[in-house]
Amino acid sequence: MKITIIHGQSHHGSTCHIARMLAEKLHGNITEIFLPRDFDCFCTGCTSCFMQGAESCPHYEKLQPVTQAIDEADVLIFASPVYVYHATGSMKALLDHYGYRWMVHRPAACMFHKQAVCISTAAGAGIKSTNKDMADSLFYWGVARIYRYGMAVNAVSWDGIPAKKRAKIEADTDKLAKKILARQGHVVPSWKTRAVFTAMHFVQKKGWNEVDAAYWKQQGWTGSKRPWKE
Repeated sequence: MKITIIHGQSHHGSTCHIARMLAEKLHGNITEIFLPRDFDCFCTGCTSCFMQGAESCPHYEKLQPVTQAIDEADVLIFASPVYVYHATGSMKALLDHYGYRWMVHRPAACMFHKQAVCISTAAGAGIKSTNKDMADSLFYWGVARIYRYGMAVNAVSWDGIPAKKRAKIEADTDKLAKKILARQGHVVPSWKTRAVFTAMHFVQKKGWNEVDAAYWKQQGWTGSKRPWKE
């Protein structure tokens, strides 16, 4: 099993510790991406990825190692501490670059066989909205199964978390790892993912963006083929 962790920050705080804890319990090969250290570009809003292709993005080459790590993983872990009730700016900047991969445009077939986990921590509130920031993109990429885990750690560092709360995190990640491992090898997208894909199938049959329409036709998705059956 290959696991890719995308850290929404470059310091090793509570969120980082929990993401690593879960990844290690999956007993696979782990690749870690730290933002903004490993990718620090903001989307310029040029729309070239939509209208011309991903290769036309001005940050395409710099983004490639991240894209490769995402595509090769069986399990994705997106981890962000809460920054003003939302994911970090670095995480958002990365996700902005993959708008063209949403199901309405050109989703990657490999996504429909993956599992993903969104992890967030906060000293107090904002966990739900932070996980949603990441889960929204993962869902519209077509990721088959998405889990969310958040913890109000009531601390600003891993060392400051009370022992009782750390024990709960340990137990929670044990349960989550078991769920992921039980599904590995036979991951099927949820009914909601399949429904959205089917709706996009009809949109692409009519075709409103030449690049998108050509991609869907090439994949066979405007016909009877479906990415989760490949």
